[in-house]
Amino acid sequence: MSGSSTRVFIARLAGIAVFDPVGDQVGRVRDVVVSLRLGRRMPRVLGLVVEVSPRRPVFLPITRVTVIEPDAVVFDGRLNIRRFRQHESETLVLAEMLDRTVRLRTDGDRVTVVDVAMEPTRTRDWVVAKVAVRPPRPARPRGLRRRGESRVVDWDEVEGFSIVEYGQGAAGLLAAFERMKAADLANVVHELPEKRRGEVAAALDDERLADVLEELPEDDRVEILGKLEVERAADVLEAMGPDDATDLLRDLPAEQRENLLLLMEPHEAAPLRRLLTYEDDTAGGLMTTDPVVLAPDTTVAEALANIRNPDLNPALAAQVYVCRPPVETPTGRYLGTVHFQRLLREPPPTLVSGIADTELEPLRPRERLQDVAMYLATYNLVAGPVVDEDGHLLGAVTIDDVLDNLLPANWRETVMEASALEGADPEEEALRRAADDERTGPTEDP
Repeated sequence: MSGSSTRVFIARLAGIAVFDPVGDQVGRVRDVVVSLRLGRRMPRVLGLVVEVSPRRPVFLPITRVTVIEPDAVVFDGRLNIRRFRQHESETLVLAEMLDRTVRLRTDGDRVTVVDVAMEPTRTRDWVVAKVAVRPPRPARPRGLRRRGESRVVDWDEVEGFSIVEYGQGAAGLLAAFERMKAADLANVVHELPEKRRGEVAAALDDERLADVLEELPEDDRVEILGKLEVERAADVLEAMGPDDATDLLRDLPAEQRENLLLLMEPHEAAPLRRLLTYEDDTAGGLMTTDPVVLAPDTTVAEALANIRNPDLNPALAAQVYVCRPPVETPTGRYLGTVHFQRLLREPPPTLVSGIADTELEPLRPRERLQDVAMYLATYNLVAGPVVDEDGHLLGAVTIDDVLDNLLPANWRETVMEASALEGADPEEEALRRAADDERTGPTEDP
């Protein structure tokens, strides 16, 4: 394998670009697949899990990898795009080995795995040869921890990788994928075993977990929320967008839903209770209660500053809604909408009340999904205001929520689970079958 490192720490591979021989990028490394072996024999590296578009994990046998560099992996150009399915005898390094608690054979100390390293053998196979470990975090009081306490040991110096560990941490896994977008991390979480999925959810902060839940299929969301302590589940719901939180609450039993609403801050629960009064396929059921609402005396400069917020949904950032106070939904009288292109054309001191579009009729909360879709399509909009009969702005419906509801109910899971048209790759199957046989066969090691 020309140009490759002789030792590769696997956590550093996460997210690295994967190229074919002519230099075209085909995806990014998501994980490394290994086969644990009997006794103290070093695990065989079977291949890489590569994320290709659109968010599809595929298996790249290690035998087809020609170069591994700090910022790139190159393979020989042969890649089967059949969706990766983990065999029972296989282990994912990032998803399952990082953050494990293992025991050192030399002194019996329990340590946490922070990384593992693979090395090539004389036969051009790759094996997991080294393990980077550190003492468990609670071992030292905060502020007294020494730097450089991590160390690298040989594979045969540790034991405990084959034992099912409950309460396994997830800091290392999350660190490896910290730059992932929420939708991509959701794809990773969806693929994890149920036990590991719960551990990762527990390790994510409320904001990040909220973002991930918004991208997961219904069953995953309900499962994860159900495993959280009820107080934390309420906090995560508060961090979600009101429309997504309402969708999740609709999927829960009535008693659990009410308990969570009671634990939430009253000002956070109130908009969710309002949304729950509408059928889920109406403008009221689809809308978010957090659009950008501005008072009439707001300037164009202030309006642009509001929609410049990087945390704002792009569809919501495409326009601002001008209303008399109060500007929290339900607002005072709705006056009109100003689209961001109009904001860009006007002098900064201009008041938004003077340039608002007052001719476009707003949506009513009881309008059906099909009517909402036609409204957005007719006027080439990515979002539209929802106003009640008394002229108060209740929220806004965005195009992504409309598409979410027009698509089949299980579309997220279909995207994550879709299989490719190509059949099995004989070389790949032979490699993985041999690893299965090797794992369960006899060994000469003591």
